[in-house]
Amino acid sequence: MPALTAVLWDMDGTLLDSEKLWDIGVRELSVELGGEMTEEIRHALIGSAAPDALRIIFAGLGLEPDPAAVAAAHDWLHRRVTELMAGPIPWRPGAKDALAAVRAAGLRTGLVTNTTRAITELCLDTLGRDYFDITVCGDEVAHGKPAPGPYLRGAELLGVAPEQCVAVEDSPTGSQAAATAGCAVLVVPCEIPVPERAGLVFRDSLVGLTVEDLRAAHRTVAA
Repeated sequence: MPALTAVLWDMDGTLLDSEKLWDIGVRELSVELGGEMTEEIRHALIGSAAPDALRIIFAGLGLEPDPAAVAAAHDWLHRRVTELMAGPIPWRPGAKDALAAVRAAGLRTGLVTNTTRAITELCLDTLGRDYFDITVCGDEVAHGKPAPGPYLRGAELLGVAPEQCVAVEDSPTGSQAAATAGCAVLVVPCEIPVPERAGLVFRDSLVGLTVEDLRAAHRTVAA
């Protein structure tokens, strides 16, 4: 059984309570496109990379995904979310203490997010760059979550095998990506439930999370 060597953190909805800011952006985009976002569409967007999110929005609103229209929608959403993320972003409960505990224990750490690099840099102003050895963003891999590529890239950059990692996630999309990559996954749901599947260990909150809790989750999945 490989020892736990690294922790790979999701960002939106896991460390930062930023899904609520994305919610504002995508709902306003729907209005801009002439439609109204249903809860079903909104839930399908949680954890998605930008290209997938735009496909879901256009399909949900019954719009033809003309490349020029999709590109314009992408630019509009990027500008709006950049505005929303410009100030301090609320933390998820317990997240800052959990980051500090992992750092103090000497484990390798990475941030693995479907959010673009430009917006992630704004979020890092709140998170603190010193908490992470590496960061992987959605526009830096060929396919974002739920594909395993972001987590495989994170492990590669840290110089460890995915089986030596615990990924901390909040969404079905991210959990699937991390588990498919071979990581043990600690799931702390935020906006929507995450279905149970092999490779996932569940927890209600990051409040009180210890490194031993992460090691226990890793052992449970490895066994």
